[in-house]
Amino acid sequence: QGQLVESGGGAVQTGDSLLLSCTVARRIYNSYSLGWFRQAAGKEREFVAAIAQISDSPYYGDFVEGRFTISRDNAKNTLYLQMNSLKPEDTAVYYCAAAAADVMITHASAIQNWGKGTLVTVSE
Repeated sequence: QGQLVESGGGAVQTGDSLLLSCTVARRIYNSYSLGWFRQAAGKEREFVAAIAQISDSPYYGDFVEGRFTISRDNAKNTLYLQMNSLKPEDTAVYYCAAAAADVMITHASAIQNWGKGTLVTVSE
């Protein structure tokens, strides 16, 4: 296993919810900005949500439209992505990601550490 390990993916229907979790190695959790990306088959890796280490301010990709919430539990060194009102276009592998604390996570090129991903499949 790696420094970031995702879980919580699965197969759901349109309108359902999922909670994704990412357990993060302590040294990374305490020192890096953390976020989520996703990659659908045949498409580029896409920014979903992140929390900056310095500001602790959450921010989201435009497609989220208020449906997702990123959060973290400092006692558990765990990053979460609560996904509600899921749509078929949300189907993708979701990746936990970490970047330097002074970097805003909005682009895959900024990421220093990736999880292996967890698959989310949303059917009609």
